[in-house]
Parts: sequence; structure tokens; C-alpha cells
Amino acid sequence: MYHQKKKEKQSRRSGQVIKELKLSHKISSHDYNVRINQAIKFLSKKYKVKVTVVFRGREIVFRDKLGVEMVNRFLNDIEEYGIKDNDIVKSGRNLMVMVNPK
Repeated sequence: MYHQKKKEKQSRRSGQVIKELKLSHKISSHDYNVRINQAIKFLSKKYKVKVTVVFRGREIVFRDKLGVEMVNRFLNDIEEYGIKDNDIVKSGRNLMVMVNPK
């Protein structure tokens, strides 16, 4: 009885899994490669990936140029594993984009 209820509850709860990867516009090349590999791993497991570029303090002035370039570079590097769900969303000190697995 208990196990049956537990399975029913989990089956109702199991939706789409979203993994978030945060990075900065001035990320080092090694850290960037780690994020790319994590994104590829998540997309191969059929998880959605939320890519967030975070800005701190006065870095916000770079949001429209360097931040968008970083997101586009990231999307180009993982384009064979996933496709972007929506356009780049600018919210406060962040740039976000959702990537769906292929």
C-alpha cells in the first residue's frame, strides 16, 4: 500500500528536469569547457538546460554586448546536442536562455 502510493506520487511529480548552468561574461577557458561538457551531459540525458550569464556590480554595462556574445558562443558550441527554446531573456543582472535536447 505504502509503496504503491509512493510510486503514484512520484509519477505525478516527474515532469521535465531543468538544470541550470551559471557563468560570467569573463569566464576562463577551462571553466567554460567544464560548463560545455556539463551541458552536453545533461542534454544527452534529455534534461533541459537553463544557461544564465550573471553580472555583478558595474559589469551590467557589458550585458548587451559581451553577455549576448557569450550566450551565442555557448549555443553554437552545443548546437548538435540541443536547440534553444526561446530568445535570450534579459532580467535584472542576468541573461537567460533555455536549451531543449534534440
